[in-house]
Formats: sequence, C-alpha cells, structure tokens
Amino acid sequence: MLVAERHRRIVELVNERSSIRVTELSDIFGVTEETIRRDLEKLEKEHFLMRTHGGAVSLAEDHEETSYIEREITNSNEKRAIALEALHYIEPGDQIVLDASTTAWYMAKELPDMPLTVLTNSIKVAIELSKKGQIRVISTGGSLLSQSLSYVGPLAERSLSMYHVNKAFLSCNGIHLESGLSDLNEMQALVKKKMIDIADETVLVADSSKFGVRSFSQISSLSSVDYIITDTRVDENIKKALKEKSIKMTIAK
Repeated sequence: MLVAERHRRIVELVNERSSIRVTELSDIFGVTEETIRRDLEKLEKEHFLMRTHGGAVSLAEDHEETSYIEREITNSNEKRAIALEALHYIEPGDQIVLDASTTAWYMAKELPDMPLTVLTNSIKVAIELSKKGQIRVISTGGSLLSQSLSYVGPLAERSLSMYHVNKAFLSCNGIHLESGLSDLNEMQALVKKKMIDIADETVLVADSSKFGVRSFSQISSLSSVDYIITDTRVDENIKKALKEKSIKMTIAK
C-alpha cells in the first residue's frame, strides 16, 4: 500500500470510530508503531486529526451521541470486565447512582439481587434492575435521548439534586490529564456532573480508549474522581501520571 493510500485510510478509520489506537493501526496496516506515529504527526499538522496518548481522535464536528447499539459492540469485552470489577465496590445497603453508559448497563446485568438503592437516568439500566426484587430502583425522569435511551435536562438534574448516594459509577467519552472528564453531549455532561456532586465517592468505569481524549463538553476535573477502573491496554505513562495525582486505578483482567 502506498503511503498516501495508508494516510487516506487512517483518516477514514479515525472519523468512523471517533478514536483509534496506534497499536490497532499498526496491526491493520502491517507497519511498525513508529511508522504510524509519524503518519499521525503528519496528518495532525495537516489538520486531518488530533493525536492523543497512544492514538488519535477525529476532528469531525459531530457532537451527537453514539447510539447505544454501537456502544454495546465497541470494546465490549473490556467493558464487561470493567463492570465485573466494579461490582466489588458495591456492598449490600449501598445507595448508588449509575449513568447511561454501556458499562453501567453491564453492571446492572451482573449485579446480584441484594438490598440496594440504585438511582439512574438510563432506561436500559432500570429495566435490567427491575428483574431483581431486592434492588430499589429510582429513575430520574427528564427529556429522553433516543440514541442512548437515557434521561437528561433540567428535570433529570433537579431529580438527582434531591438525593445523596454513597457511590457514583459513571463513564465518559474523554479522559484527559489536564482538562479532565468530558462528553460528546452537553446535556449528558451536566447530568454526570450532578451525579458526581451528590456522591461521597466517584468511580470512573472507562475502557482505555477514552484516555487522552478531549470531547466537546466538560464534566469535571480529574480531582473529582476517587477510583478509576479500566482495562489492561491503558498506557503506562497514563498509569504513572494518575498515580502522581493520587488517583487510585484498578486494572480489570
């Protein structure tokens, strides 16, 4: 494959997936990771994409949510592993909040039926938990986003403000060492910020593709996060930086 053709395909892949890793591109094109890094550097200078720690993200102006169907199949193995690890942080009698992320849905599917109160803005999470008799489920209500089957807006935010929880479990589209947590959708970002505000502890459940990414809407700084649960592909430099910030990280196997 000619270099120009490889560059064209790299841009297409980044725009299709929103973000992609150097290791993935190296495997796809059968070239070294160093070659891919040089490709990304050139493409960034030409304003086709933006480099991140370990990969690149799209510069396409699309702030719409990814559909829940697409999110379910993206990095699904990693999300399941993260969800299972997150269950170790939940004890009988806890009051928790789950966002509308796919990882939260996996948590809801795997949660044992035990005395628990769960507050959520996700229809899919609420449906999963409705099958478990000992779990009390509270839905925020609000304006429905059909892409993610979740509630957002002023009503959802006011509903969350009425409660206090022990732990918040949430994900996001971007985790950046300087700018913190961010999301593609502004209304989702505001709801997630409110979830953090009402919780004693915040557990970020996010696969490694989210690191180094800056999305459209700011949620909060990294200082608002108490624990991060991610997968084995997270970059060693990210681990070191988070340790320096005194943020605890668990790697889901």
